[in-house]
Amino acid sequence: MSEETTPLTELLAEASIDLDASAASRDEAIRLAGAGLLAVGAIDESYVDAMIDRENSVSTFMGEGVAIPHGTLAAKDSVKSDALSLVRFPAGVDWDGNDVRIAFGIAAKGNGHIALLSQLATVLMDPEKAAALRAAETTEQVYALLESDEDE
Repeated sequence: MSEETTPLTELLAEASIDLDASAASRDEAIRLAGAGLLAVGAIDESYVDAMIDRENSVSTFMGEGVAIPHGTLAAKDSVKSDALSLVRFPAGVDWDGNDVRIAFGIAAKGNGHIALLSQLATVLMDPEKAAALRAAETTEQVYALLESDEDE
């Protein structure tokens, strides 16, 4: 792992985790992911709209019941600091025909989102880890799953 890469667990504050959310729509789910980033002061409110703008042009559904909504490049100025949010939807959300159980919101300055996406993808490409994340009911379980990859 390169030195510039901040561990996922350092970017995900407890205030940015909601393990028991429900959303009636994809956009509502994105707003919840954005709310987690707002809660820690990582973004301006306008970034949440940019997350929906991006979703309207390119789906952030990754498979394994996971979506990774993030803003458009035009919204970079509304990012104050790199951060992640995690929202778990036990009942699932219809995400353009896909069943999403976890949404990771990403805010990153510069090109930091690319490193974050690749780190998250590494965790999520492991079906067992993805399943464990979908089932996580405590922040400790979430951190343990994200940390297990950082030591490799």
